Amino acid sequence: MKQTFKLKGKLLSLNDYINAERMNRFAAAKMKKTETERVMWECKAQRIKKMPRIDEAFFFYYHDSKRGDFDNFEFYQKFVWDGLKEAGVIENDTQQFTPRIRHHIHREGENRLEVVLIVYDKTESIDNKNLPQV
Repeated sequence: MKQTFKLKGKLLSLNDYINAERMNRFAAAKMKKTETERVMWECKAQRIKKMPRIDEAFFFYYHDSKRGDFDNFEFYQKFVWDGLKEAGVIENDTQQFTPRIRHHIHREGENRLEVVLIVYDKTESIDNKNLPQV
């Protein structure tokens, strides 16, 4: 089973989160809640179905700037896993239910994130050579 969902617009970066946390811990907590709910509502709007676990996940980040460190983008996965849990797509965001993750960052087009979630059935195996088509 493979499901894809998309988030449009600018993602919260690690630097923005750290700066908010240094100024006011409540501001950072609000940012975390807002971004987690953003993912949750997008999963519901895009009708992402419940999954028993996720065997593999691909994060495709698209941004229109040459500025920004890659780790600032990768930080956003925290909100994705929490949002998937809140939306009821996964039971929990522990290692038992979440996989290894592959990040792909592209400097093109509009700011967005596309997440591909894959569950393999017993007859399939993880093929490290083929990336999902997005």
